[in-house]
Amino acid sequence: MITRIREVRRARGMTLDDVARRCDPPTTPQTIGRLETGTRTVSVGWLNRIARALGVEAQDLVEGSDGAELKVAAILGSGGAMAPKKAAIVVPPHVEEGQIAILVAGSLGDYRSGDEIWCDTLKPGDYASALNRDILVPRPAGRFMFGRLINRDEERLQILPLEAGGRQQVVANPPWLGMAVKLVRSL
Repeated sequence: MITRIREVRRARGMTLDDVARRCDPPTTPQTIGRLETGTRTVSVGWLNRIARALGVEAQDLVEGSDGAELKVAAILGSGGAMAPKKAAIVVPPHVEEGQIAILVAGSLGDYRSGDEIWCDTLKPGDYASALNRDILVPRPAGRFMFGRLINRDEERLQILPLEAGGRQQVVANPPWLGMAVKLVRSL
């Protein structure tokens, strides 16, 4: 079977090590490299593990599949727009288990009205990975707080609101939080 693992991995901006660590259970970068190059046979199990690690469907990794992709026409940099040196693709986002979304109704900080913010839900043991990231925190009575996580100790989260002049808020460790990982903005 001919796969597009390398092509999709590069389109996602991930290294072999990134994919290996995100596999469940984790594996080695060398194994991912062997599966990419075809020196090791890709089983359906491996295809599913790698697809989950890359955030795509398994069919997106198989050559000749009907998986959705966008061909990259140009790369935009400080020198302007230029044609890519090698053919490249962008794989549309795949919803991961446990992801939630925030719809922005009014501009706030870097976010504009109409934006979608995709968040990974985290459990208390993983809160440290959200430091200096924008987070959504559940509050009592169906309310939420959204801001930048600036510190965490064993019992509290310190959150800086995104609005100008906002005061730091301290919240007792909630049962979960949503860490912003993707911004979807229509032009």
